[in-house]
Amino acid sequence: MAPSRVGCVPRQEDTENRMSQQTTIRKLAELVNTPVEKLLEQLAEAGMKFSGPDQVVTSIEKVKLLGFLKRSHGKADKPVDGDEAAKKITLNRSRKQEITVGGGKNRTTVDVVVRKKVTLVKPNDSGAPVSEDDERAEILRKLEESKQRNLAEQQRLAADDKRRADAADAVRRAAEDAVRAKAEEEASARRASEAANAPADPAPAKAAAGTGAAAAADPARKPAPAHGHGHPKPARVEPARPADDRNAAAARHKTRGSHAMVAGVEDDDAANRFAGQLHLSPSDRARRSNSNTRGKGGRMQQNRRQNEQSRSGGGQHGFSRPTAPIVREVAIGETITVADLAQKLALKGGDVVKAMFKMGVMATINQSIDHDTAALVTEELGHIVVKALGNDAEDALLAHAEEVQGDKAPRPPVVTIMGHVDHGKTSLLDYIRRTKVASGEAGGITQHIGAYHVETPKGVISFLDTPGHAAFTSMRARGAKLTDIVVLVVAADDGVMPQTKEAVQHAKAAGVPLIVAINKIDKSDADPLRVKNELLSEDVVAEDFGGDTQMVELSAKTGAGVDNLLDAISLQAEVLELRAAPVGRATGTVIESALDKGRGPVATVLVQQGQLKKGDYLVCGVHYGRVRALFDETGKQVEQAGPSIPVQVLGLSGVPDAGDDFVVVEDERLAKDVAQQRDAKRRESRLVAAAGNRMEDIMAQMGKGEGQLSLNLVVKADVQGSVEALRQALVALSNDQIRINVISSGVGGITESDANAAATAKATVIGFNVRADASARRIIEANGVDLRYFSIIYDVIDQVKQVASGILGMEIREEIIGTAQVRDVFRSSKFGAVAGCMVIEGVVKRSKPIRVLRDNAVIFEGELESLRRFKENVDEVRNGTECGIGVKAYNDVKPGDQIECFERIEVQRTL
Repeated sequence: MAPSRVGCVPRQEDTENRMSQQTTIRKLAELVNTPVEKLLEQLAEAGMKFSGPDQVVTSIEKVKLLGFLKRSHGKADKPVDGDEAAKKITLNRSRKQEITVGGGKNRTTVDVVVRKKVTLVKPNDSGAPVSEDDERAEILRKLEESKQRNLAEQQRLAADDKRRADAADAVRRAAEDAVRAKAEEEASARRASEAANAPADPAPAKAAAGTGAAAAADPARKPAPAHGHGHPKPARVEPARPADDRNAAAARHKTRGSHAMVAGVEDDDAANRFAGQLHLSPSDRARRSNSNTRGKGGRMQQNRRQNEQSRSGGGQHGFSRPTAPIVREVAIGETITVADLAQKLALKGGDVVKAMFKMGVMATINQSIDHDTAALVTEELGHIVVKALGNDAEDALLAHAEEVQGDKAPRPPVVTIMGHVDHGKTSLLDYIRRTKVASGEAGGITQHIGAYHVETPKGVISFLDTPGHAAFTSMRARGAKLTDIVVLVVAADDGVMPQTKEAVQHAKAAGVPLIVAINKIDKSDADPLRVKNELLSEDVVAEDFGGDTQMVELSAKTGAGVDNLLDAISLQAEVLELRAAPVGRATGTVIESALDKGRGPVATVLVQQGQLKKGDYLVCGVHYGRVRALFDETGKQVEQAGPSIPVQVLGLSGVPDAGDDFVVVEDERLAKDVAQQRDAKRRESRLVAAAGNRMEDIMAQMGKGEGQLSLNLVVKADVQGSVEALRQALVALSNDQIRINVISSGVGGITESDANAAATAKATVIGFNVRADASARRIIEANGVDLRYFSIIYDVIDQVKQVASGILGMEIREEIIGTAQVRDVFRSSKFGAVAGCMVIEGVVKRSKPIRVLRDNAVIFEGELESLRRFKENVDEVRNGTECGIGVKAYNDVKPGDQIECFERIEVQRTL
């Protein structure tokens, strides 16, 4: 069995080799890029039946299939034998070489490719020679035929031109004969009249007879007025042509183009194509050619004079100088630079600057001036001023926003909680929301404007919580403008305070109804009647006293009377009949904005109309963008937000100002145009205001005769509202002895650019709930910049006020003594969350207060509960040592956070 099996192997290999040399239907289909099923159908139509795609196709069958396909496409099929060879073979050869050019550093390598094409033609059976390149002969033959056709066409057109020219000459000669005959008749009539009235003196008669004879001999010669240097100007006879003939001639020329061809004239450059004019008659062309061949004497001077007359304005298209000053209408916007104004006036910049100096306005060519100054200068120079609106993008946005958004439906009310600091506003809202926001605020006071929507048994209500501190006036004013109802919280044991009166004024200015919530009635010294009496001085009359203001007594701690407050809010909302369009493009207002390190600019907005969806394009103040994500107040992502719903928006190009309106637009182009136009207006206004302020400051210092002390500050905070409040509060502390300048302010951590600005201006850097990064700290340490961190606005204002008032004394300063980085968090049943940390800077002491930082922002402030090294309690841990830290009353520590240990020290203030 074994020998027979070995003997079968070679026969099987021979069969496989023979099969590999043949072509199957499947392989042929791949070669010709045709589906196998279609190829089988074509073979069947050609009369060759195959059962499967793996069968072998011979060369004869391939040739037969080719002939069938040629006949099916309408091509003649010549009988082709299987062994017939091609009669012409084209060989393409390409050779690539590299050549080095130059030497040293300038040496370069150039690739040279030589391509060669050789065509080999097999001689025919009769032995007759065949052309080397049939294609070249065919191209030459076609080229010769094209030349013959073009020549014939040119001859035909020349014949047509000659025929038309002969006809025109015949008409002209007939007209000239008629004119000549008429002139002869007039001359004979004149001679007859002169003979009838012959004078006594025969000499004049002879002269007259001689003149008449000369006139008769050449009737075409007439006395012509002299021009130039006394040469008589030949009179040109214009034969009258019918209008139809002219129109027909114009139509014939139009069909062939603007340049007419004349019989017997080839394309001669010496003829200058009829000396620059079109459609000349043969006589005019002959006359011009004769004039060109004459001498260069007086004729050339005459031609030069005629050309000068044509250039000086004697012709139809001559240019004449204006006889009166040109008065222009100049469009001027809010601001304009002197260079742009000079360009619009078509004057030099120096002339405009000179006119402004004469008027007492000193400005350079690159300086911006306001509309009134530009209008005075323009009118002084004799031009008319037109107000340039320049609000194309704003008009388009306004038309965009006024589109019909649909039927209006009832919407939830927007309620703003206002009142004096520490009167229980946030605690009341916490009870309604069943949360604890006040415990997370630094110092236990609200320093941000918060927006929440709560589903109560009385329906959905949107709340805005505003700060009660005196520094947050703009925040409270903004909250009053956005709201439908103002709830004024007054502590029953404290009574009406300054911020309470201010809240009443904001509510009256906004024109919104007021509901008074008398809080802390559970305390022993509570006196609600005292609060009602004190509010009478602010024109707030309770319903008990016959007024129209609802007053509800409640306790945010126990919850007593909170339901009555919700009933009062629902009743007031029903009276107001609040309605808004639930669908369509959204519009609203920015409540608060911040710069998040991981998410970028974040804006808390309140939707007032329409529906804000993910992916919408919106313009918000001087910024624009596309909504990348929407988050509610709990941090949960939502897809859309309707009227009266506050949400956080991600995707803007920058941090908008709190209080800016936002509008959803159709595309990004309109949003970008509006934002850029607003930004340009704001920049121009700021430049003009800055220039004016500098001049006023210089004059004020010159009048005083002594320099005023100044304190420069760089303010950075975590949200836009805090920046605005700090800026206004600090600038308001200025007096005659010292002026406080906030040279830079913004949202986010303290960056390298902030540190450079502070070092240049010798300013103090104030970080409100933010920290400086590593690069900024290096610059601050190298330049000795004063950097101070704060988390309570009281401390900022108090310290700056002490310096501004000139009160010296002990200064309480916070000094960071150590920083530990959280590597991991361990859960313990005894201690809760224990953070495994590495001390990366300074020393961490158990007795000192700490702050928890996340992304350089303060998220918690408190003290340590435990500080362990291995299993032992220690008092301090130094740099480069691992330890376990338990934060008291805070279990939300995450890996990557930093625990900052600091101490408050008293430093003697020095000048």
